[in-house]
Amino acid sequence: MTERIWCCFLGIVQKRLPILGWLPHYSLKWLQLDSIAGFTVGLTVVPQALAYAEVAGLPVQYGLYSSFMGCFVYCFLGTSRDVTLGPTAIMSLLVSFYALHQPAYAVLLAFLSGCIQLAMGILQLGFLLDFISYPVIKGFTSAASITIGFGQIKNLLGLHDIPQQFFLQMYYTFLRIGQTRVGDAVLGLVCMIFLLVLKMMRDQVPPLHQQMPPCVQLSHLLIWAIATARNALVILFAGLIAYSFQVMGSQPFLLTGKTAEGLPPFQLPPFSMATPNGTVSFNQMVQDMGAGLAVVPLMALLESITIAKTFASQNSYHIDSNQELLAIGLTNLLGSFVSSYPVTGSFGRTAVNAQTGVCTPAGGLVTGFLVMLSLAYLTPLFYYIPKAALAAVIITAVGPLFDAKIFWMVWRVKRMDLVPLCVTFLLCFWEVQYGILAGILVSGILLLYHVARPQIQVSKGPVLVLRPISGLHFPVVETLQETIHSQALSASPPYCTILDCTHVSNIDYTVVTGLEELIEEFRNHGASLVFAKLQAPVLSDLLSADLKGFQHFSTLEEAGWCDSAQHQINILALSSVFNAGRIN
Repeated sequence: MTERIWCCFLGIVQKRLPILGWLPHYSLKWLQLDSIAGFTVGLTVVPQALAYAEVAGLPVQYGLYSSFMGCFVYCFLGTSRDVTLGPTAIMSLLVSFYALHQPAYAVLLAFLSGCIQLAMGILQLGFLLDFISYPVIKGFTSAASITIGFGQIKNLLGLHDIPQQFFLQMYYTFLRIGQTRVGDAVLGLVCMIFLLVLKMMRDQVPPLHQQMPPCVQLSHLLIWAIATARNALVILFAGLIAYSFQVMGSQPFLLTGKTAEGLPPFQLPPFSMATPNGTVSFNQMVQDMGAGLAVVPLMALLESITIAKTFASQNSYHIDSNQELLAIGLTNLLGSFVSSYPVTGSFGRTAVNAQTGVCTPAGGLVTGFLVMLSLAYLTPLFYYIPKAALAAVIITAVGPLFDAKIFWMVWRVKRMDLVPLCVTFLLCFWEVQYGILAGILVSGILLLYHVARPQIQVSKGPVLVLRPISGLHFPVVETLQETIHSQALSASPPYCTILDCTHVSNIDYTVVTGLEELIEEFRNHGASLVFAKLQAPVLSDLLSADLKGFQHFSTLEEAGWCDSAQHQINILALSSVFNAGRIN
């Protein structure tokens, strides 16, 4: 007994600490591949983190503060070997909306999001994410890519005093286009072209084969490495140019400016905030964040789990969704103690991780240490990074998020899904939370409509056979009654009717009451309503209800319906079956 309890305990521990599953088998080969992957991802995440902090409306160092905790936590708790957690374009956009461009709000939002995500993981509420449909996700990400990309035009052109709201942003950007700084515009466009060319080079590099000569393999590997580290190269290139102008005594670019140096202190997240007008209390901060306390944790979970499932399917392994909830929840919770804003899985960096051959989540340790080294020793150099270069990195990163083909695909597959897609897409330009909530609401209404108005197949012969193609729940009762009245009871003489319940897996009390009323109406009209092919749980529920006149047959033939060669069976024959006795 004690041994069984101990085995059960070890099983639970191993399930909650996935590192125990792969660490005993760790090899030197895995270490080599994980180190290469972690270093490559680190070269990608450092410039992206600086850029995404701009999107979030925070000082650039907060992007790096948000980039290392997930690497360490996910190594112990994550179930995907490919996923990397950190700041993303989507999450940074949401933070810019709900954190009011205040670091204290952003850090508190990370803490509260982590608490909510941990609670969902413990209570195994991951299924709630299934109610966010794919058209809603695509509508949001496509609108977000336009919002984020256009929001960086001001930095790309060196414009000042541009509002954050999308429509005002468009108006004032075009109004002040004449104030464009030539230096920023030229540098930004050159950086974008450079990034796009390197991305195209990486996409064109064929996969390595053992049959290739060593020199060809080396050249392919070098091209791939340069193209993968393109963001870091662009930031380095732009920073050197800006520094050169600074040394010469002129500066044609808008620079990032002075940033806080060193690693962030480990401290409690701010539960209040001092302002010139007084102290903002915790309750007031929570009220100011509003719907963000629901939108941010849910979208973070959705983005991360979707990425994990995608790469798990591609690379033939399994992930545990509820364990992923715990991993990302603890990442945000602990991250708030090092001034992180909410993070989630990054599709781009996860793709880099997978392409470099990562074997375990241990690759994240190398990435995390690289980010911490950057914070410890490189922050003084961030002063010289032009904002136009960061804008170029952001615009090229969010471009692939806009999926123009989704509108055509949805039109071809199911045109009704265009409604939540377009509602989400359009309203997200106004307010992100309204777009997401409206899309979910419209998707829910469409789902409930099909539940309340299911298709009912009708077959007429000597008797009438009705076959609902989905379950029977309380919204269905009215439709079922109307169908039976119009098809059976309104005829002269009324049809005896068989309700084929092949597809009915469960019912509720309202349905039972409605069926009892129908059986009574058939009796009053001198006809019969019988049930066929009920599944065992449903049959048990109906027998427990003790419906007067309830009759059930295991097949349609027993209920009086024969195939096309036996259509001569008439209502009297069916009645004789009824009189012969009740069959359960």
